[in-house]
Amino acid sequence: MPRSSSASSSSSSRSSSAAPATGGHAPRALWKGAISFGLVHIPIALYSATSDHAIDFDWLDKRTLDPVGYKRINKKTGREIPHEQIVKGIAYESGRYVVLSDDEITAAYPKTTQTIEIESFVPADGIPFIYLERPYYVAPIGKAQKVYALLREALHAAGRVGVARVVIQTRQHLAVLVPSGPGLVLNLLRWGADIRPWNDLPLPAEGAEAAGLSERELKMAAQLVDDMSADWDPAAYRDSFKDAIMKLVDHKVASGETSAVGALEDAEPAPARSEARIIDLTELLQRSLRRGGDAKGARAGGPGSGKGDKDGKEGKEGKEGKGDKSARAGRTAKDGAAPRSSRAGATAARTKAPGKASTGAAGGTARKGAAPARTPVRRAA
Repeated sequence: MPRSSSASSSSSSRSSSAAPATGGHAPRALWKGAISFGLVHIPIALYSATSDHAIDFDWLDKRTLDPVGYKRINKKTGREIPHEQIVKGIAYESGRYVVLSDDEITAAYPKTTQTIEIESFVPADGIPFIYLERPYYVAPIGKAQKVYALLREALHAAGRVGVARVVIQTRQHLAVLVPSGPGLVLNLLRWGADIRPWNDLPLPAEGAEAAGLSERELKMAAQLVDDMSADWDPAAYRDSFKDAIMKLVDHKVASGETSAVGALEDAEPAPARSEARIIDLTELLQRSLRRGGDAKGARAGGPGSGKGDKDGKEGKEGKEGKGDKSARAGRTAKDGAAPRSSRAGATAARTKAPGKASTGAAGGTARKGAAPARTPVRRAA
Protein backbone atom coordinates (compact mmCIF):
# COMPACT_ATOMS: atom_id res chain seq x y z
CA MET A 1 0.00 0.00 0.00
CA PRO A 2 1.24 3.55 -0.63
CA ARG A 3 3.10 5.28 2.15
CA SER A 4 2.35 8.83 1.15
CA SER A 5 -1.34 9.62 1.32
CA SER A 6 -4.01 12.20 1.83
CA ALA A 7 -3.61 11.62 5.56
CA SER A 8 -0.28 13.42 5.58
CA SER A 9 0.86 16.04 3.12
CA SER A 10 4.30 15.85 4.74
CA SER A 11 4.70 12.11 4.22
CA SER A 12 7.67 11.04 2.15
CA SER A 13 9.19 7.85 0.82
CA ARG A 14 11.50 5.75 2.94
CA SER A 15 14.52 6.96 0.99
CA SER A 16 14.01 10.63 1.87
CA SER A 17 14.10 12.41 5.17
CA ALA A 18 10.91 13.87 6.59
CA ALA A 19 12.66 17.03 7.76
CA PRO A 20 15.29 19.20 6.08
CA ALA A 21 18.72 19.27 7.65
CA THR A 22 19.16 22.26 9.92
CA GLY A 23 22.79 21.91 10.94
CA GLY A 24 22.09 23.96 14.08
CA HIS A 25 21.32 23.32 17.73
CA ALA A 26 18.73 20.78 18.83
CA PRO A 27 15.15 22.07 18.65
CA ARG A 28 13.17 22.70 21.83
CA ALA A 29 10.53 20.14 22.75
CA LEU A 30 7.06 21.69 22.92
CA TRP A 31 5.37 18.79 24.72
CA LYS A 32 6.48 15.59 26.40
CA GLY A 33 4.38 12.53 26.99
CA ALA A 34 3.87 9.08 25.52
CA ILE A 35 2.19 7.22 22.68
CA SER A 36 -0.15 4.56 24.02
CA PHE A 37 -1.92 1.76 22.17
CA GLY A 38 -2.91 -1.53 23.75
CA LEU A 39 -0.26 -2.27 26.37
CA VAL A 40 2.47 -0.46 24.42
CA HIS A 41 3.81 2.76 25.95
CA ILE A 42 6.35 4.89 24.02
CA PRO A 43 7.83 7.98 25.73
CA ILE A 44 8.05 10.77 23.14
CA ALA A 45 8.41 14.51 22.69
CA LEU A 46 6.66 16.78 20.18
CA TYR A 47 8.59 19.34 18.15
CA SER A 48 7.20 22.02 15.88
CA ALA A 49 7.28 20.92 12.25
CA THR A 50 6.54 24.39 10.86
CA SER A 51 7.58 28.00 11.41
CA ASP A 52 5.70 31.18 10.57
CA HIS A 53 7.58 33.49 8.21
CA ALA A 54 4.67 35.81 7.49
CA ILE A 55 5.24 39.56 7.50
CA ASP A 56 4.43 41.09 10.89
CA PHE A 57 3.37 44.72 10.57
CA ASP A 58 3.69 46.72 13.79
CA TRP A 59 1.35 49.59 14.53
CA LEU A 60 3.31 52.82 15.05
CA ASP A 61 2.50 56.39 15.97
CA LYS A 62 3.10 58.30 12.73
CA ARG A 63 4.48 61.33 14.61
CA THR A 64 7.03 59.56 16.85
CA LEU A 65 7.21 55.98 15.50
CA ASP A 66 6.34 54.74 19.02
CA PRO A 67 4.62 51.32 19.08
CA VAL A 68 0.84 51.45 19.33
CA GLY A 69 -0.83 48.98 21.70
CA TYR A 70 -4.35 47.72 22.19
CA LYS A 71 -7.01 48.82 24.64
CA ARG A 72 -10.01 46.95 26.02
CA ILE A 73 -12.88 49.06 24.77
CA ASN A 74 -16.59 48.81 25.52
CA LYS A 75 -17.97 48.61 21.97
CA LYS A 76 -21.19 50.34 22.99
CA THR A 77 -19.81 53.29 24.97
CA GLY A 78 -16.31 53.48 23.46
CA ARG A 79 -14.78 53.69 26.95
CA GLU A 80 -11.76 51.69 28.13
CA ILE A 81 -12.59 48.87 30.56
CA PRO A 82 -10.21 47.77 33.36
CA HIS A 83 -9.15 44.13 33.29
CA GLU A 84 -10.95 43.22 36.54
CA GLN A 85 -14.29 44.29 35.04
CA ILE A 86 -14.09 41.86 32.11
CA VAL A 87 -15.90 38.51 32.24
CA LYS A 88 -16.27 35.73 29.68
CA GLY A 89 -19.53 34.87 28.02
CA ILE A 90 -21.01 32.94 25.11
CA ALA A 91 -23.77 34.40 22.96
CA TYR A 92 -26.80 32.11 22.74
CA GLU A 93 -28.70 34.59 20.57
CA SER A 94 -28.06 38.05 19.16
CA GLY A 95 -27.17 40.43 22.02
CA ARG A 96 -27.80 37.88 24.82
CA TYR A 97 -25.04 36.00 26.63
CA VAL A 98 -24.43 33.27 29.17
CA VAL A 99 -21.63 34.34 31.54
CA LEU A 100 -19.17 31.66 32.72
CA SER A 101 -16.79 32.07 35.65
CA ASP A 102 -13.12 31.14 35.47
CA ASP A 103 -13.76 28.21 37.83
CA GLU A 104 -16.56 26.87 35.63
CA ILE A 105 -14.35 27.10 32.55
CA THR A 106 -11.43 25.42 34.34
CA ALA A 107 -13.66 22.54 35.49
CA ALA A 108 -14.67 21.89 31.86
CA TYR A 109 -11.08 21.54 30.64
CA PRO A 110 -10.21 17.97 29.58
CA LYS A 111 -7.95 16.09 31.96
CA THR A 112 -4.31 16.30 30.93
CA THR A 113 -2.85 12.79 30.70
CA GLN A 114 0.29 13.59 28.65
CA THR A 115 -0.66 10.69 26.41
CA ILE A 116 -1.31 10.35 22.69
CA GLU A 117 -4.01 7.72 22.97
CA ILE A 118 -4.37 5.83 19.68
CA GLU A 119 -7.98 4.71 19.24
CA SER A 120 -7.78 2.99 15.84
CA PHE A 121 -5.58 2.40 12.81
CA VAL A 122 -7.13 3.47 9.50
CA PRO A 123 -5.92 3.20 5.86
CA ALA A 124 -3.25 5.81 5.08
CA ASP A 125 -5.37 7.28 2.28
CA GLY A 126 -8.58 7.19 4.31
CA ILE A 127 -8.39 10.71 5.81
CA PRO A 128 -9.13 13.54 3.34
CA PHE A 129 -6.49 16.27 3.37
CA ILE A 130 -9.13 18.87 4.27
CA TYR A 131 -9.04 17.54 7.85
CA LEU A 132 -5.31 18.21 8.30
CA GLU A 133 -4.55 21.21 10.49
CA ARG A 134 -1.07 21.36 12.07
CA PRO A 135 1.89 18.91 11.99
CA TYR A 136 4.35 18.09 14.77
CA TYR A 137 7.45 15.93 14.61
CA VAL A 138 7.45 13.03 17.07
CA ALA A 139 10.78 11.81 18.49
CA PRO A 140 11.48 9.12 21.11
CA ILE A 141 12.78 9.95 24.58
CA GLY A 142 15.42 7.97 26.47
CA LYS A 143 15.45 4.25 25.72
CA ALA A 144 12.31 4.29 23.58
CA GLN A 145 14.24 4.11 20.28
CA LYS A 146 13.49 0.46 19.56
CA VAL A 147 9.78 0.48 20.34
CA TYR A 148 9.43 3.77 18.43
CA ALA A 149 11.05 2.12 15.39
CA LEU A 150 8.77 -0.88 15.83
CA LEU A 151 5.63 1.27 15.60
CA ARG A 152 7.03 3.19 12.61
CA GLU A 153 7.87 0.01 10.68
CA ALA A 154 4.54 -1.63 11.53
CA LEU A 155 2.63 1.37 10.17
CA HIS A 156 4.79 1.42 7.04
CA ALA A 157 4.18 -2.27 6.42
CA ALA A 158 0.43 -2.08 7.05
CA GLY A 159 -0.09 1.11 5.08
CA ARG A 160 -2.08 2.54 7.98
CA VAL A 161 -2.03 5.57 10.28
CA GLY A 162 -3.10 5.91 13.89
CA VAL A 163 -6.09 8.07 14.84
CA ALA A 164 -5.62 9.43 18.35
CA ARG A 165 -6.72 11.97 20.93
CA VAL A 166 -4.28 14.24 22.72
CA VAL A 167 -4.59 17.16 25.14
CA ILE A 168 -2.07 19.95 24.47
CA GLN A 169 -2.16 22.68 27.12
CA THR A 170 -5.89 22.82 27.90
CA ARG A 171 -7.35 21.85 24.55
CA GLN A 172 -8.28 18.39 23.36
CA HIS A 173 -7.34 17.53 19.79
CA LEU A 174 -8.10 14.80 17.33
CA ALA A 175 -4.87 13.76 15.62
CA VAL A 176 -3.36 11.26 13.20
CA LEU A 177 0.03 9.60 13.70
CA VAL A 178 1.71 9.11 10.32
CA PRO A 179 4.99 7.35 9.44
CA SER A 180 7.07 9.73 7.34
CA GLY A 181 10.60 8.86 6.24
CA PRO A 182 12.70 7.99 9.31
CA GLY A 183 10.19 9.39 11.81
CA LEU A 184 6.60 9.82 12.87
CA VAL A 185 4.50 12.93 12.37
CA LEU A 186 1.54 13.82 14.57
CA ASN A 187 -0.86 15.90 12.48
CA LEU A 188 -3.67 17.59 14.39
CA LEU A 189 -7.02 17.16 12.68
CA ARG A 190 -10.08 19.34 12.41
CA TRP A 191 -13.18 17.90 14.03
CA GLY A 192 -15.84 16.66 11.65
CA ALA A 193 -18.23 19.42 12.82
CA ASP A 194 -15.66 22.04 11.69
CA ILE A 195 -15.78 20.89 8.05
CA ARG A 196 -18.49 22.56 6.01
CA PRO A 197 -20.45 20.33 3.63
CA TRP A 198 -20.46 21.19 -0.06
CA ASN A 199 -23.98 19.98 -0.75
CA ASP A 200 -25.23 23.47 -1.58
CA LEU A 201 -22.27 24.46 -3.78
CA PRO A 202 -22.93 24.84 -7.55
CA LEU A 203 -20.74 21.88 -8.55
CA PRO A 204 -21.02 19.98 -11.86
CA ALA A 205 -22.30 16.42 -11.83
CA GLU A 206 -19.75 13.72 -11.03
CA GLY A 207 -18.50 11.66 -13.94
CA ALA A 208 -17.37 12.70 -17.41
CA GLU A 209 -20.61 11.72 -19.15
CA ALA A 210 -22.84 13.40 -16.56
CA ALA A 211 -20.74 16.60 -16.81
CA GLY A 212 -21.06 16.61 -20.63
CA LEU A 213 -17.35 16.08 -21.37
CA SER A 214 -16.34 14.59 -24.71
CA GLU A 215 -13.65 11.97 -25.21
CA ARG A 216 -11.53 14.46 -27.15
CA GLU A 217 -11.69 17.02 -24.35
CA LEU A 218 -10.67 14.38 -21.80
CA LYS A 219 -7.69 13.29 -23.89
CA MET A 220 -6.49 16.86 -24.41
CA ALA A 221 -6.89 17.65 -20.71
CA ALA A 222 -4.92 14.50 -19.81
CA GLN A 223 -2.16 15.52 -22.25
CA LEU A 224 -2.01 19.00 -20.70
CA VAL A 225 -1.74 17.53 -17.21
CA ASP A 226 1.03 15.23 -18.43
CA ASP A 227 2.93 18.12 -20.04
CA MET A 228 2.77 20.15 -16.82
CA SER A 229 3.63 17.26 -14.49
CA ALA A 230 6.66 17.64 -12.19
CA ASP A 231 8.00 16.36 -8.89
CA TRP A 232 7.04 18.32 -5.79
CA ASP A 233 9.79 20.79 -4.91
CA PRO A 234 8.82 23.20 -2.09
CA ALA A 235 11.94 25.31 -2.75
CA ALA A 236 10.54 26.23 -6.16
CA TYR A 237 7.74 28.25 -4.59
CA ARG A 238 8.18 31.45 -2.59
CA ASP A 239 5.96 34.00 -0.90
CA SER A 240 6.24 36.82 -3.44
CA PHE A 241 4.51 39.34 -1.14
CA LYS A 242 6.97 38.70 1.69
CA ASP A 243 9.94 38.88 -0.69
CA ALA A 244 8.73 42.17 -2.13
CA ILE A 245 8.12 43.72 1.31
CA MET A 246 11.49 42.61 2.71
CA LYS A 247 13.24 43.83 -0.43
CA LEU A 248 11.59 47.21 0.06
CA VAL A 249 12.57 47.26 3.76
CA ASP A 250 16.20 46.40 2.98
CA HIS A 251 16.25 49.02 0.23
CA LYS A 252 14.99 51.72 2.61
CA VAL A 253 17.53 50.73 5.27
CA ALA A 254 20.40 50.72 2.77
CA SER A 255 19.41 54.10 1.31
CA GLY A 256 19.20 55.73 4.74
CA GLU A 257 16.25 57.82 3.61
CA THR A 258 13.40 58.74 5.94
CA SER A 259 11.01 59.72 3.18
CA ALA A 260 9.32 57.45 0.67
CA VAL A 261 11.66 55.64 -1.72
CA GLY A 262 10.64 55.04 -5.33
CA ALA A 263 8.92 51.80 -6.19
CA LEU A 264 11.22 48.84 -6.81
CA GLU A 265 11.65 47.58 -10.32
CA ASP A 266 10.01 44.30 -11.13
CA ALA A 267 11.92 41.64 -13.07
CA GLU A 268 8.97 41.06 -15.37
CA PRO A 269 5.51 42.64 -15.24
CA ALA A 270 2.63 40.24 -14.70
CA PRO A 271 0.66 39.58 -17.88
CA ALA A 272 -2.67 41.34 -18.01
CA ARG A 273 -5.70 39.09 -17.77
CA SER A 274 -7.79 39.00 -20.90
CA GLU A 275 -11.42 39.92 -20.47
CA ALA A 276 -12.42 37.87 -23.51
CA ARG A 277 -14.37 34.74 -22.61
CA ILE A 278 -13.44 31.51 -24.35
CA ILE A 279 -16.62 29.53 -24.73
CA ASP A 280 -15.11 26.54 -26.56
CA LEU A 281 -13.34 24.23 -24.07
CA THR A 282 -11.52 22.49 -26.91
CA GLU A 283 -10.04 25.80 -28.10
CA LEU A 284 -8.89 26.57 -24.54
CA LEU A 285 -7.16 23.20 -24.24
CA GLN A 286 -5.51 23.58 -27.65
CA ARG A 287 -4.12 26.99 -26.69
CA SER A 288 -2.77 25.62 -23.43
CA LEU A 289 -1.11 22.69 -25.20
CA ARG A 290 0.47 24.97 -27.81
CA ARG A 291 1.83 27.23 -25.10
CA GLY A 292 3.22 24.24 -23.22
CA GLY A 293 4.81 22.91 -26.41
CA ASP A 294 6.45 26.26 -27.16
CA ALA A 295 7.87 26.42 -23.64
CA LYS A 296 9.24 22.89 -23.93
CA GLY A 297 10.80 23.66 -27.31
CA ALA A 298 12.52 26.76 -25.93
CA ARG A 299 13.92 24.78 -23.01
CA ALA A 300 15.09 22.00 -25.32
CA GLY A 301 16.75 24.49 -27.69
CA GLY A 302 18.89 26.06 -24.96
CA PRO A 303 21.32 28.92 -25.52
CA GLY A 304 23.06 27.14 -28.39
CA SER A 305 19.92 26.43 -30.37
CA GLY A 306 19.12 28.53 -33.41
CA LYS A 307 15.40 28.48 -32.62
CA GLY A 308 15.95 29.49 -29.01
CA ASP A 309 18.27 32.34 -30.07
CA LYS A 310 15.80 33.55 -32.67
CA ASP A 311 12.88 33.45 -30.25
CA GLY A 312 14.90 35.25 -27.63
CA LYS A 313 15.97 37.94 -30.08
CA GLU A 314 12.44 38.46 -31.33
CA GLY A 315 11.09 38.59 -27.77
CA LYS A 316 13.72 41.14 -26.79
CA GLU A 317 13.03 43.31 -29.83
CA GLY A 318 9.30 43.11 -29.23
CA LYS A 319 9.71 44.04 -25.57
CA GLU A 320 11.94 46.99 -26.41
CA GLY A 321 9.54 48.17 -29.11
CA LYS A 322 6.71 48.48 -26.59
CA GLY A 323 8.53 50.83 -24.21
CA ASP A 324 7.26 54.39 -23.95
CA LYS A 325 9.27 57.55 -23.44
CA SER A 326 9.14 57.39 -19.66
CA ALA A 327 10.46 53.83 -19.65
CA ARG A 328 13.38 54.86 -21.88
CA ALA A 329 14.02 57.82 -19.61
CA GLY A 330 14.11 55.44 -16.64
CA ARG A 331 16.70 53.28 -18.37
CA THR A 332 18.77 56.35 -19.25
CA ALA A 333 18.72 57.52 -15.64
CA LYS A 334 19.69 54.04 -14.50
CA ASP A 335 22.73 54.16 -16.78
CA GLY A 336 23.87 57.38 -15.16
CA ALA A 337 22.43 60.06 -17.48
CA ALA A 338 20.56 63.12 -16.20
CA PRO A 339 16.95 62.15 -15.27
CA ARG A 340 14.19 63.53 -17.45
CA SER A 341 11.35 63.11 -14.97
CA SER A 342 10.68 62.45 -11.29
CA ARG A 343 10.19 58.77 -12.08
CA ALA A 344 13.54 58.60 -13.84
CA GLY A 345 15.12 60.37 -10.85
CA ALA A 346 13.65 57.81 -8.49
CA THR A 347 15.06 55.05 -10.66
CA ALA A 348 18.51 56.66 -10.55
CA ALA A 349 18.29 56.96 -6.76
CA ARG A 350 17.49 53.30 -6.44
CA THR A 351 20.55 52.23 -8.38
CA LYS A 352 22.78 54.05 -5.90
CA ALA A 353 21.85 51.71 -3.03
CA PRO A 354 24.87 49.45 -2.45
CA GLY A 355 24.62 45.71 -2.94
CA LYS A 356 21.61 43.56 -3.59
CA ALA A 357 18.82 43.53 -1.06
CA SER A 358 18.54 40.32 0.92
CA THR A 359 15.41 38.67 2.21
CA GLY A 360 14.34 36.36 5.02
CA ALA A 361 16.52 36.40 8.12
CA ALA A 362 18.88 38.91 6.56
CA GLY A 363 15.96 41.26 6.08
CA GLY A 364 15.06 40.94 9.76
CA THR A 365 18.65 41.69 10.78
CA ALA A 366 18.80 44.76 8.57
CA ARG A 367 15.55 46.04 10.04
CA LYS A 368 16.91 45.88 13.61
CA GLY A 369 19.91 47.96 12.64
CA ALA A 370 17.89 50.65 10.90
CA ALA A 371 18.06 54.34 11.76
CA PRO A 372 15.41 55.26 14.37
CA ALA A 373 13.75 57.90 12.18
CA ARG A 374 12.66 55.74 9.28
CA THR A 375 9.36 55.66 7.45
CA PRO A 376 6.76 53.75 9.50
CA VAL A 377 4.99 50.77 8.01
CA ARG A 378 1.40 50.91 9.06
CA ARG A 379 -0.71 47.86 9.71
CA ALA A 380 -3.21 47.09 7.03
CA ALA A 381 -6.81 47.60 8.10
